[in-house]
Amino acid sequence: MESLHLVETLLPGLHHHHPRTNANRNKVFRSVKVFFSNPRKCQCFDLHDKMVPYKKAWTWQKRIVEEKKALIDGNQDCPDTVILLQHSPVYTMGTGSSEDYLNFDVKDAPFDVYRTERGGEVTYHGPGQLVMYPIINLRNHEMDLHWYLRTLEEVVIRVLSSAFSIKASRLDGLTGVWVGNQKVAAIGIRVSKWITYHGLALNVTTDLTPFNSIVPCGIRDRQVGSIKCLLEDGEHGDLRLIDIAHESLLKEFSEVFQLHIEKQTVSDLDILKAEPFRRLE
Repeated sequence: MESLHLVETLLPGLHHHHPRTNANRNKVFRSVKVFFSNPRKCQCFDLHDKMVPYKKAWTWQKRIVEEKKALIDGNQDCPDTVILLQHSPVYTMGTGSSEDYLNFDVKDAPFDVYRTERGGEVTYHGPGQLVMYPIINLRNHEMDLHWYLRTLEEVVIRVLSSAFSIKASRLDGLTGVWVGNQKVAAIGIRVSKWITYHGLALNVTTDLTPFNSIVPCGIRDRQVGSIKCLLEDGEHGDLRLIDIAHESLLKEFSEVFQLHIEKQTVSDLDILKAEPFRRLE
């Protein structure tokens, strides 16, 4: 167990003790609009067209976090990393999540259920949902958890606007990105020694049916949405929507966090066994 002096965040408690208005939430983000002539490098493991089992990705993240902690302890440079992928169908719960938000017996769950160390309540991951795991050293950015959460939201808001002409927003007191009453992106993070992991999940072409078996993020009076459902025009096939969203996510992440993306080859043979995602157009 990590000692108490390490930075940790459990989202519900974070918002309960630090209420912010929408205006203040937006003010937190403004500091990222500073442009640098020499942005820091960010290693990128781009598996957006693969379905990686949740447990593999979770183990991979924690291994990278430990490597970064060792670099910091050795007073060495600690570069940022981002992983982009899809998951096979799975439910995940935050460290303090309540099973009251599961509409099934956890011993007879429709998919695997994992309780993790991230903040937030239960959510679903599956094909057609792009999951971004930034594993970054906040010492290189802003050592402020509210700033980090608002900045992740800003990345998604920009993606929806620039790539799909969808106007999205934040809702006061709720973490994530919303279009009207529909939550299209969920965010749940953990921060240890100012190194972030876990991250955000954006519903692109996701089958939303599995969300009916849970109370997503513990919010009973709102819905879950996807880019595909919001567009309702059938102009693009599923694979094209995934490609557009993936390209825009990396672009906006790079610009908002002022990072130069450098794609890396995945050397872990276990991760490489992930299945390619090929849904019919």
